[in-house]
Amino acid sequence: MKRVSFKNRNIDIAGNIHFPNGFDETKSYGAIVLATPGSSVKEQVGAIYAEKLAEHGFLALTFDPSYQGESSGEPRELEDPAARAEDIRCAVDYLMTLSFVGEERIGLLGICAGGGYAINAALTEYRFKAIGTVVATDIGQAFRRMLPDVRQSLEEVGKQRTAEARGGAPRRDPWIPDSLREAEAAGITDPEVFEAIEFYRESCHRHPNSTNRLLFTSYGHLLSFDAFHLVPELLTQPLQVIVGGRRGNTDQYDAGQRLFERSSATEKDFVVVEGAGHYDMYDKPEYVNSAIDHLVPFYAKHLGA
Repeated sequence: MKRVSFKNRNIDIAGNIHFPNGFDETKSYGAIVLATPGSSVKEQVGAIYAEKLAEHGFLALTFDPSYQGESSGEPRELEDPAARAEDIRCAVDYLMTLSFVGEERIGLLGICAGGGYAINAALTEYRFKAIGTVVATDIGQAFRRMLPDVRQSLEEVGKQRTAEARGGAPRRDPWIPDSLREAEAAGITDPEVFEAIEFYRESCHRHPNSTNRLLFTSYGHLLSFDAFHLVPELLTQPLQVIVGGRRGNTDQYDAGQRLFERSSATEKDFVVVEGAGHYDMYDKPEYVNSAIDHLVPFYAKHLGA
């Protein structure tokens, strides 16, 4: 693995390239850009999939989004779909500068919210020759469905922006409770929330650069975002959609199904990993390996073995 950086306008994006065994910089390789979940950094879910893809001969690039992790950008913990999609396009720009990356051999893999961002970027980024998603969600629709009153939330965003414009402190809210104990005390009963907390806050995958904080004014960007609305018109690349068979409140199964049905790609595939829930697809070996078993031949076909 090698630490790298590239630019999104004036922001420095911090990334890691995972190399296959026996890497030879005089040869040409297929490369895959990974778009990771909301709140996640490059050392978490992205690294798990990147390492697996590298084992099968691909270069895999993970990176921290603008405003998050080791990447620069102010204000911190901003989640801006437009910036997230542009990060992905800038990752392709960077790969195009590497002599050992095949210009026609670049693919994209998006996971969870990164799946929605990946699709949104791919609508106008045809340098991606194959698009894969794992438990993809449209974060805009997810938040519109989750919040009790979207219009009231937007009113609160406006008030917060006014307060900050007048010198007030930024507001940052947790993406999820910081611990299982905190979730239980709050009366939360959704098992998928507990699974998210276990992965991000109470497992070996917890990382200090993943702050679990969302800048509150991000909702002004998120609540108007629609990842899939132009898919029928613009998504032309081969597409592989992978979902967990155990449905839950993250909407990953239904979102994946919507994406698949809306795509007009001449070659597309819908894969159900039976028994897996949303967060099982992050790190459970049997489920991750099942996804990789489908992704590898898909990318090999379209990017070259």
